[in-house]
Amino acid sequence: MDILTDSRHISRLEVVDTGRRRRWPDEQKRRIVEESLSAPRLASVTARRHGISNQLLFSWRKAYREGRLGGVAGFVPALITRPGRTRRHEEEASSRLEVVTANGRRIIVEGQVIVEVLLQVVRGLETL
Repeated sequence: MDILTDSRHISRLEVVDTGRRRRWPDEQKRRIVEESLSAPRLASVTARRHGISNQLLFSWRKAYREGRLGGVAGFVPALITRPGRTRRHEEEASSRLEVVTANGRRIIVEGQVIVEVLLQVVRGLETL
């Protein structure tokens, strides 16, 4: 039987909902991304918990790192303080630098800082 010779009438037709495209606000995306970055190997678990694909989560993570989810790309607030008037070598010996990355990781460096090495460490922590 083909469609032209089939004379049966359809009495009921059911349309199955295949889902809809959801819209996620940036704040919610940021929260989900930060949850996935809170410990190693949590991306798949976080994606399943929120009903999204791993690919979508990784796309959001990239946008998060680039600052496209409402944050500022690569910059965090910094406060430089001096412990008071001391001699230069004592000041260098007691200097302390604290860096908080965009994903919440904290780096504390005491003494002299080699900027290139610090940047490599920050970049490495951002990719975790």
